[in-house]
Amino acid sequence: MGKRAAVLAELAEVILAVDRPHPVRVAIDGCSAAGKTTLADELAQVLRDRTDREIIRAGIDYFKRAFALRTAYPVDSPEGYYLDTWDNEAIRDRLLIPLGPGGDRRYTTAIMEPSARAALESPIEVAADDAVLLADEAFLQRPELDDYWDLRVYVDVSFDVVLRRGIERDQQWMTSAAAAEQRYLNKYIPGERLYVDQLNPRDRAQVVVGNEDPASPTLTFN
Repeated sequence: MGKRAAVLAELAEVILAVDRPHPVRVAIDGCSAAGKTTLADELAQVLRDRTDREIIRAGIDYFKRAFALRTAYPVDSPEGYYLDTWDNEAIRDRLLIPLGPGGDRRYTTAIMEPSARAALESPIEVAADDAVLLADEAFLQRPELDDYWDLRVYVDVSFDVVLRRGIERDQQWMTSAAAAEQRYLNKYIPGERLYVDQLNPRDRAQVVVGNEDPASPTLTFN
C-alpha cells in the first residue's frame, strides 16, 4: 500500500469511528488548490469500499451567492472573496442542520452553478441516520458554519504551493498564466490569509492532512 492510500485508509477509519445519533458531517477545509476536492473524492470511494453506510459528497462551490447579492465588498477584493462569496445560511439550513441533531434528514447538495451565474433546481434527498457527509471548500470553519461539523479536516499546504498549483490549474479558464497569477496574488491568497490569520483553522481542525506532496501526505491529530 502506498503512502497516500495508507493515509486515506487511516482517515477513513477516523471518520467511521465518530459516533453520532445522526449523520456525521465532515468538513474538508483548506486553501485554494490544496487538494481538498481530490482528497474528498478519493476518501468517499475508500469509505464506500469499507462500509455499507451512505456516503454523501457535497462540493460547497455549489452554494455560492449570486453575483447580484454580493454587495458588501467589491467582488474581486480579498474581503469579497472571503466574506461575501458563499451563501452560509443556505449551507447551514439546507445541508448541515437537516443532517444534524433533530434534523429531518432532508437535504440538498447544490443551489447554484459553481460559476454563480445560474440557480440549480437540485432534488431534495433524504439521508440515512448513519450517513457520512464529506463536504469540501475553503472557509468551512467560519463562525457561521463551525458549530455544525462533527469532524474538521484541514488540508494544509503553503501559500507558495497554492500559487503554483492555482496558476497551473486555472490558467485556461482565466485565459492566461499571468491572469491566473494576478487573481491569486490580488484576491484568493489575500482572502485566504484573512481566514488563516483570524481563525487559525489548521490548529482548530481535529485532523490535518499535510498535502505539499500529494503522493506522500501526512496526518496530524490535534
